[in-house]
Amino acid sequence: QVQLVESGGGLVQPGGSLRLSCVVSGSIFRINVMGWYRQTPGKERELVATITRGGSTNYADFVKGRFTVSGDNAKNAAYLQMNSLKSDDTGVYYCNAQSAYLIYWGQGTQVTVSS
Repeated sequence: QVQLVESGGGLVQPGGSLRLSCVVSGSIFRINVMGWYRQTPGKERELVATITRGGSTNYADFVKGRFTVSGDNAKNAAYLQMNSLKSDDTGVYYCNAQSAYLIYWGQGTQVTVSS
C-alpha cells in the first residue's frame, strides 16, 4: 500500500518560514512528478509547486520567489521550503506523487500564518 506522509506544518508568524516534507512509502512504480498543492479557506485545492524526476520545477505565480521545491529520488521524497509567509498562505498543504499510471495524495498538513 502506498502512503504519502507530510510533515512540517504548524503555526508561524507573517514573514516567517516553514519547511514541509513528504515521504512516499510502499510499492510504487517509478515516480515521475511530485507536487505540492494547497486548499485555503473558501477556495478549491490549487497547485503550489511541482518537481519532476529530472529536477525541473514549476511554481504558481503567488509563490514565485518565496517558496522552493526540491526532491530526493532515492528517498522518494519532496520538500517545500516556504519563506516570507503571508496570512493568505494559511491552509492545508497536500503532497502528490505521480507515476506513469496513478496519482497518490497525502493526508495534508495544516499551515497557519498568524500573529
